[in-house]
Amino acid sequence: MTFKIDNPIFDKLGMKYPIVEGGMTWAGTGALAAAVSEAGGLGFIGTGYWHGDEVRREVRRAKELTDKPFGVNVMLMSRHIREVFDVILEEGVKVVATGAGDPSPFLEELHAAGVTVIPVVPSVSMAKMMQRKGVDAVVAEGMESGGHIGQMTTMALVPQVVDAVDIPVIAAGGIGDGRGVAAAFALGASGVQMGTRFLTATESEVHPNYKAKVLKARDIDTIITGNIVGSRVRVLKNKMAKEYVKREVEEIGKPEPDYETVEKLESGTLRAAVVDGDKNGGAFMAGQISGMVNDEKPVAEILAEIWAQATDIMGIENKAK
Repeated sequence: MTFKIDNPIFDKLGMKYPIVEGGMTWAGTGALAAAVSEAGGLGFIGTGYWHGDEVRREVRRAKELTDKPFGVNVMLMSRHIREVFDVILEEGVKVVATGAGDPSPFLEELHAAGVTVIPVVPSVSMAKMMQRKGVDAVVAEGMESGGHIGQMTTMALVPQVVDAVDIPVIAAGGIGDGRGVAAAFALGASGVQMGTRFLTATESEVHPNYKAKVLKARDIDTIITGNIVGSRVRVLKNKMAKEYVKREVEEIGKPEPDYETVEKLESGTLRAAVVDGDKNGGAFMAGQISGMVNDEKPVAEILAEIWAQATDIMGIENKAK
């Protein structure tokens, strides 16, 4: 098999590696995004439901640490979406990734400012719709990922999206080393996105308890909350996650299920995990590759090692040496 490593977006951004950091809310700080971009990947600041001033703070932190392009991940459900895009345009951010919605209402102004727009998609139909709307690429994310997830696995989703669209496809979900990267390219992807692998990077600013939980995780230590409520989130098992799933099941069959109260169990829990390190009450979002993450090291080493392993498997020249 001949592997074709070709992504015009990555070439335009001057990236050394075809590897993107997933936009992890609270965990994807300006410092981590800058470290990934500075090392040759593409870092993303995860904004979640932040106000514009919080986004500006992290964008400016990243600018202080690197002069290379980095991106901002935007949660389109946020009520602060307009001010977030205003900050992105004012600060000259080069790339925007989007989730939980349709970015098309903002595409014209983003493209006019030279911003590359890359939505995360969980299905072929969504990928095709995004291409019709005029986005620059898509991230096809399988349910192996940490955080909010869809129903499709990466192995099944990526090749179908690749076959369905003509824009670059970045594979995400269950990728944590060079083997996963090589597999993604074999499926036809033009790059990969990783989140969980960067949680234990030296430059990651998550609470030490968060890093320790990822490092100690086994292959079966994640759980999905929201399977019944409808907002599916993959997290590492703890008291909060188990209680959430238990309460979901208890509501089944009730004449008037109170899923709203169940959903409130997760309110504020991501910040509790990332910032406070709340072992019992935090939502430690992480993917199924957590069991493969066994060390803490600088981003530059993580990227170099992964790409060296990937190119060796694919039998292609490692031009990043």
